[in-house]
Amino acid sequence: MIPPHGGKLISRILTRNDREKTLRLIPSIKRVDLSQELAFEVENIATGLFSPLQGFLGREDFQSVLKEGRLKSGIPWTIPIVLDIDADLASEIGDHLALYYKGEPIAIMTVEEIYDYDRAEMAKSVYGTLNERHPGVVKVKDMKERLVGGKIDLINPIPARFSKHHLTPEETRALFKSKGWKTVVAFQTRNVPHIGHEYLQKSALTFVDGLFINPVIGKKKKGDYKDEVIIDAYLSLIKNYYPEDKVVLNTLQMEMRYAGPREAIHHAIIRKNYGCTHIIIGRDHAGVGDFYSPYAAHEIFDKYPDLGITPFFFKSFYYCQRCGGVVNDKVCPHSEEFRINFSGTKIREAILSGDPLDEAHLLIRPEVEAIIRTHPSPFVE
Repeated sequence: MIPPHGGKLISRILTRNDREKTLRLIPSIKRVDLSQELAFEVENIATGLFSPLQGFLGREDFQSVLKEGRLKSGIPWTIPIVLDIDADLASEIGDHLALYYKGEPIAIMTVEEIYDYDRAEMAKSVYGTLNERHPGVVKVKDMKERLVGGKIDLINPIPARFSKHHLTPEETRALFKSKGWKTVVAFQTRNVPHIGHEYLQKSALTFVDGLFINPVIGKKKKGDYKDEVIIDAYLSLIKNYYPEDKVVLNTLQMEMRYAGPREAIHHAIIRKNYGCTHIIIGRDHAGVGDFYSPYAAHEIFDKYPDLGITPFFFKSFYYCQRCGGVVNDKVCPHSEEFRINFSGTKIREAILSGDPLDEAHLLIRPEVEAIIRTHPSPFVE
């Protein structure tokens, strides 16, 4: 099986005895309350999803990620995983920090360093812009004044919203092995599936043993589909249109950053840690608005020949009425007049208005459309 990123699958989950000892110490340790997004980061570090990270980045790794897109060791890493704290709190922190979520301790952190950082430098490096129309830039602007780096140990896992479809990297690797899958292609998504997504997934599945559909569960921007709608839609699609023994649906509890090319590399690393050998990278992967060129997420892979997971690049695709199916401009000779482009915006507008979706049978499976319409409020508000 493909090795984890950095060569070893990290586990920072306390044993039962260590957990009990740590819980006795927690009341005497300075505490920080985490947002849902940061709590997810803690768990993703602890379960090895962010291997080779063992905690939040220290200064040298942080700067190296911003400037080089790699950890100081040279291992590819493009998104800074950091814990921000108030400046006033910094002077009160000792050797350890208790990390709380929803009033409960979820982890303990061994504090290695507390350091200053430049928010503008971080935003520009990760998102390629300082324009506040970009949700990532706004998030960085709102971060606290200092960063704290150090290893974490998980005390209590965060309850998964979709526990039947939430496996750790250790569990997915065991599952792939039990299925006899030597090659697995991952599909990253934050949307319900339309026919175009199905085309990408089935095209890639033709060349590998299994398909790993991995929707992001967590904070999204306004107008995105709600998590439960995405899960229900995919379960319906798999039941009706996929060989179930060739597909695994597994949720990823993590916020979308909309960092375009840098996030495409981050997504690839995560799926490598799950045990995937390939990942589908489509047009404008992890993009938002017009901040990135359509194929920037393809081009960045040239900088990472040592990434260790193979991308399947897909460019534009559409339904051709002359060909009678989903095609791309590499194989279809027909002009624009015969093309029906897949439009998430068009689908959203029809759902919101309650109007019939024109050419619905060409854009989205009827079972998927029915799932969306059964939800009274399918979009993030």
